[in-house]
Amino acid sequence: MKRSGASIIFTNRRDEVLLLLRDDKPDIPYPNMWDLPGGHVDNGETPEACIVREMLEEIETDVSCCRLLAVYDFSDRIEYIFHMELDADPETIPLHEGQCLRSFPSHEIAHLSLAYGFDLVLSDFFSDCR
Repeated sequence: MKRSGASIIFTNRRDEVLLLLRDDKPDIPYPNMWDLPGGHVDNGETPEACIVREMLEEIETDVSCCRLLAVYDFSDRIEYIFHMELDADPETIPLHEGQCLRSFPSHEIAHLSLAYGFDLVLSDFFSDCR
């Protein structure tokens, strides 16, 4: 059985997406790459509960009003993608995991190396929003 993950696309008023720069540790997957905030769904946990827990732990942000946007069946996992608007300066968001947060417009995201196949997710997101 595949593991499950839950991630969230935060957008601001300028239609930018908030990404997290993963730690630069050789023992973690995708070190030093940009990533959507999120994490692994624990046994007995729903994806909705997971994303709420992960965002409180990682960036002290309540996402209980986010909505499920899509579900992706990747080769290594099932990924639940949520969406929520968040108009906050990335530098003011408390960060407990990763190196930094930064907002990117869609044209810049296309040139980034994204972790976990999220380039496809964000490409779909921006295509659907147009």
